Amino acid sequence: MEFNDVILKRHSVRHYTGQPVEREIIDQLIAVAQTAPSSKNCKSSAFMVIDDPDTIQALSQMRTSGCKFMEKAPAVIVVLGNSTETDMWVENSSISATFLQLAATANGLGSCWVQVRGRERSKDGSVPGTAEDYVRQLLGVRDGMSILCLLALGYEAPAE
Repeated sequence: MEFNDVILKRHSVRHYTGQPVEREIIDQLIAVAQTAPSSKNCKSSAFMVIDDPDTIQALSQMRTSGCKFMEKAPAVIVVLGNSTETDMWVENSSISATFLQLAATANGLGSCWVQVRGRERSKDGSVPGTAEDYVRQLLGVRDGMSILCLLALGYEAPAE
């Protein structure tokens, strides 16, 4: 697929066929994301691949709105940044996440960015805490790594 076609075709996908995403393809996406530019070439971004359905189900509960659709995704990539290495981790990780989404499109996959950083678990305060604290505890994310977003990933299905 030509680059301009990838740019024009990419859109947020919230409905997936359930077909597993081949690990070889996920590894290719991560390899592309690792080529993303970063401040002073510090390469502060990191990634966790989640393909366990129970863990994905738990991730879909991180907020009371905007992420329930993730439970149907066959894979989720957690995009993190080393916040102890650089104060530019948000920008670096955002560029890496964008590269991931474009690579997904080029490989025939759909994706959707689900924001973690700066989000409360519920807008009305009915569920205390932050999405980041929830994901950090669920996945055992080490200190010094901050979570930017989750990228739901899979083969696109027609909207239900």
